Amino acid sequence: MLGAFGSGEVHRETVIEVKTNGRAVECVLHRGRSTLVSGLLQGLISPGDTMEFPLPGEGSRIGTEILILKAPNSRVRAAYLAPISYVTKPKEDRRGQLYSLAEVRASAVVISVVRLSCDVIRDYFYVTRTSRREHDEPSFYESLKATPSASLAELRLAYKIRYLELKTAHAEPRELRVIEQAFNILAEPDLRACYDALLKDPDAPAVFPYGGFGSLLVEGERSRDGKTFFVGRILAFSPDLSERSFDVPLRKFQFYDDVAIFRDARHRLELVVDQAAMPLVWDSTWNQWKHRLSAEAHIQATFLQTGVYRVKDGQWILLRWEKVLPSRIKVTLPADITPQIEAARRRHHVLGQHVRFFTQLRTRIDREPVAKSEIERLFGEVGIPGDFGAEQITWEADYDPFYYRELSKRARTVYFFRDEFIFELERAIVIERPELGHATYLFAKPVNMDDFLRLYARSTRQAIRANRDNVAERLGFIGRIRHAASRGSWVEQLGAELDEGICSTELDNGAEPGARRQPHCCASSSHWWPGPVNSKRKIRPGHHSSARQHS
Repeated sequence: MLGAFGSGEVHRETVIEVKTNGRAVECVLHRGRSTLVSGLLQGLISPGDTMEFPLPGEGSRIGTEILILKAPNSRVRAAYLAPISYVTKPKEDRRGQLYSLAEVRASAVVISVVRLSCDVIRDYFYVTRTSRREHDEPSFYESLKATPSASLAELRLAYKIRYLELKTAHAEPRELRVIEQAFNILAEPDLRACYDALLKDPDAPAVFPYGGFGSLLVEGERSRDGKTFFVGRILAFSPDLSERSFDVPLRKFQFYDDVAIFRDARHRLELVVDQAAMPLVWDSTWNQWKHRLSAEAHIQATFLQTGVYRVKDGQWILLRWEKVLPSRIKVTLPADITPQIEAARRRHHVLGQHVRFFTQLRTRIDREPVAKSEIERLFGEVGIPGDFGAEQITWEADYDPFYYRELSKRARTVYFFRDEFIFELERAIVIERPELGHATYLFAKPVNMDDFLRLYARSTRQAIRANRDNVAERLGFIGRIRHAASRGSWVEQLGAELDEGICSTELDNGAEPGARRQPHCCASSSHWWPGPVNSKRKIRPGHHSSARQHS
């Protein structure tokens, strides 16, 4: 009779019999009732034990929190499976013993914290087998066949080679987990420093890796008041993991001599890559010209939860974010990444070499629209190479070259004006600021382009949208297409508007520009431990972090 309980309560039941049920464990309880628990608890539950657990509504399987009170004749007093959040840094108690506290998330069995001594943390996370007392066990460096002075890139190469060796030799899965654990510890600078200190002094403070956040299975005993669980041994830890796939513009990375770091405040992500994970050779000088680089890196990675407490407005606040699991990251670069890098460096050099010329030209562009052909003529006069893109004069770091390229293919003439590009198409004028969060403005093809440019230079987008002083009618304003997260949607709307011919001055029935129907483009279409992965999401964090919404 599985699941014969009410919901929303904490149940305390005595185990009569334990059965294996696939990957789960079936516990026959008092009065013949049964329930299923995680297979992780196999071997921990015996007849005569008492279980405390909350039931998740309907269904027969118990959730993520279970307290097992062992029978009096057992050597272990209790076992506890708990969802934990932040684990504190090590500190000393009154007896001089080092310990950390793990917060229990939404506990239903009264326990609020799990107390972990540093030797318990050390013996689970910082050894290759089960205990530091087995002196013949190799160190993490020896397991990876790496030197203690190895860089992150060298450690990654050592891990990959060792992994292939073990796979070729048909090694046990446990051996693969050992080297992955070793790499994930050594790849994080703070954890590596902790491990190096433990090699010298086994009684040094041991930090809980990556700040906790996951499912923790331990054995030990409960405090007298029932609010604390004292851990004698960690049996298993499964971190909260999620898989993500997204694109990151290389200019969003902060480059150092050995690593590159991407942080996304909006999605609370941190990504650290080395030159073995992202196959490029860089140094810190890349930060001087990276904003000229439009290439993107495609990221496929597993992220884990982490966090830290900070004081805000006089209160301690837990700040949470996600960090990449070092052993599970794949970075794919464009096939033409090398010429793109060389071109960005060259543009940076040219802009610095002719800084006075570009300053004067930008001043002119801020004052009046200037044709691309005129700019290229001026380039020739001062000796700027012909392959130097004129758009680089006003290009901003957050601009997306996709929009500029798509409109350039359709344009007869391009004008530069302030932070915008004015494209003269066959049947329309399109004005573009190529940045996510902005919009593409469409105008009817004017009879006199010079008159249009002079009037537009004296106006603003806000005035055009409000038709202040009839400026929208005088300019032949048609509408706008917002930059959606999907580029394909923008291309589809643009193509539909241009193909319909509504952007032509040859109006049906002699209607005035301001009296036309509103096309659909005007609508507001604002569109490490190795463990189980609990969610899959696909986002584009690099593209959303700096977008500014325009109405």
